[in-house]
Amino acid sequence: MVESPCVASCRLNSDKLCVGCYRHISEIVDWNKRTDEQNIDILQKVAKRKHFAVSHNVPQGETSPITQAEWQAAKFLTRT
Repeated sequence: MVESPCVASCRLNSDKLCVGCYRHISEIVDWNKRTDEQNIDILQKVAKRKHFAVSHNVPQGETSPITQAEWQAAKFLTRT
């Protein structure tokens, strides 16, 4: 099983990207239900996002905690 990149700092920016782990909310929900290959693909995207954000000093902007409604909506979209 591929370990989650979660750093227990869940805050979403306006693009619904967690500024703690650099995963999109749709990549966060159901992490444990995905295959290792799917999670490895997500981790590769995370690495690129993090590298870009750090190397270009991208500001986080306004962030907010993940709400239950956002979580449920993302969960619904990943299962359709």
